[in-house]
Amino acid sequence: MNTAAIYHRPDSEYAFLYKKDLMHLRIRTARGDAIAVNLLHGDTYSMDKEKWNEKPVPMKLTLSTNLFDYWELETKEPFNRMSYAFQVVGRDGTEILYGDQGAFPYNDKSVHKGNNYFRMPYFHEIDRFKAPDWVKKTVWYQIFPERFANGDKSNDPEGTLPWGSKDPARQDFFGGDLQGVIDHLDHLVDLGINGVYFCPIFKAHSNHKYDTIDYMEIDPSFGDKKLFKKLVEECHKRGIKVMLDAVFNHMGDNSPQWQDVVKNGKNSKYADWFHINKFPVSYEEGKDFEDAHDITYDVFATTPHMPKINTANPEAKKYLLDIAKYWIEEFDIDAWRLDVANEIDHEFWKDFRRTCDAAKKDFYILGEVWHSSQSWLNGDEFSAVMNYAYTDLIKDFFIKKEMSIPKVVSEINNQLMLYRKQTNQIQFNVLDSHDTARLLTVAGDDKDLEKQVLGFTYLQPGVPCVYYGDEYGMTGTDDPDCRKCMVWDEKDQDHKMYDFFKDLISFRKTNHQVMSEGSMDWDVSQDDKGLLTLTRELNGKTITGIFNTGNKAQVVLVDGELLLSNLAENFGDNFTLQPKGFVILN
Repeated sequence: MNTAAIYHRPDSEYAFLYKKDLMHLRIRTARGDAIAVNLLHGDTYSMDKEKWNEKPVPMKLTLSTNLFDYWELETKEPFNRMSYAFQVVGRDGTEILYGDQGAFPYNDKSVHKGNNYFRMPYFHEIDRFKAPDWVKKTVWYQIFPERFANGDKSNDPEGTLPWGSKDPARQDFFGGDLQGVIDHLDHLVDLGINGVYFCPIFKAHSNHKYDTIDYMEIDPSFGDKKLFKKLVEECHKRGIKVMLDAVFNHMGDNSPQWQDVVKNGKNSKYADWFHINKFPVSYEEGKDFEDAHDITYDVFATTPHMPKINTANPEAKKYLLDIAKYWIEEFDIDAWRLDVANEIDHEFWKDFRRTCDAAKKDFYILGEVWHSSQSWLNGDEFSAVMNYAYTDLIKDFFIKKEMSIPKVVSEINNQLMLYRKQTNQIQFNVLDSHDTARLLTVAGDDKDLEKQVLGFTYLQPGVPCVYYGDEYGMTGTDDPDCRKCMVWDEKDQDHKMYDFFKDLISFRKTNHQVMSEGSMDWDVSQDDKGLLTLTRELNGKTITGIFNTGNKAQVVLVDGELLLSNLAENFGDNFTLQPKGFVILN
């Protein structure tokens, strides 16, 4: 037995309270190395009396990667505390006890030694990672306000271009605003959307508004606070939640705080609000507006126009936390999306979480982190992250053909095992955004391939997000081309794609509980044919998706009600799936 591959850690994604009195346990073993894993568990103070260490309970092999198997079990403990260890039975006949002090031969001596057992000293409800239940039912829609709709031409900034008159350059303005969103809320309702994520709406110099000038004011080209309050109220009337973008990693260089630093240097009262390495602050211009070199202060990326905020400074920290609280309490927003969240200190985010939770119950906090995010997802910082690491795997497999079926299954399972179960249920599954090329463009303008990717993604744990315009077949390469004006002219809209999105969103919302909480059961036995099958199951209800990723049509036997499909023809008890085709059945 490969004992070096065995891993478990208490009070982590391997041992966590899922519900108030329900503990989830995981253990990792080498792939194919163990034929059984049993849990020995009970009250810390009753081993000698209850003899629970002599009553092994079988664990279930749930997911596997190329390297590891993961075994799981959920348990209730009558006194909300437990000691536990694992009996691992190897394929080679070896049996070990794996516990707090490592691996030992499984025998009377090891089983009866109390120090060999892991402990969860007490199940504190206050420490449990709590996922807002409403998020699991949500399909989000991301709006880049400057490009969604121009509802009020009177607030257009100087130099505003006619709507959709050209592909956008970095500093173009087209006049999109909050009134434009209000005017098209019924479009979102018809599509089935029940959550809107807005890119920044606060006063800023640029069209993207990530260079904030004043966090307490709506950008004048978008509207004002009265209009925004109306927008939130109109969204809530329609059952739509509202998420704003918090840009707390950096400010704009037109902000009064930074301008004071420019004017007064090290004598500015805001000098310590930023990470300044040399006074006076300066930089050398680079290849474009967003680039520079020899910058004497820390910035976002390489843009001199976004100086990085020192969130450890008490005054700067209070300023930002007050902003977080203000927009929740005054305007009743439901969530914050946190820009460049991984570059801000953990202590700030812990206080941010406390501030938001105190202001509104079941508040959703979404961090922009593009990589593994365990340290932010322990329940005291973010609710979830933008799940690029997960969805990029899906695109790499279906579109770029960079991995085999067993490999993509392995990598998806690995991602799921990084986090607690309730975390996976509300991860933000984004296939494209204002920061990436649009999905249809990445798919080479192949709409059937795009539909296959979407069908597979909406079958996953986590909550999906539609980037504005994808429902009408909009295209775009990387920023700024992915930020084109929304297509409102019906003759330029793909109405078949719109109907597909409606069906897709309806399927997801109708089956959100299975999609969020159900098991993941893979069938890769027809890898040689390019067929990938995933079944989600919860409380006896199963939903199965079959995807043809090969180059030839395949006949698949099916049993169940058809929920969603593309490039699939039904012939009695089977379907013929064309390449890029799929079926999802109940």
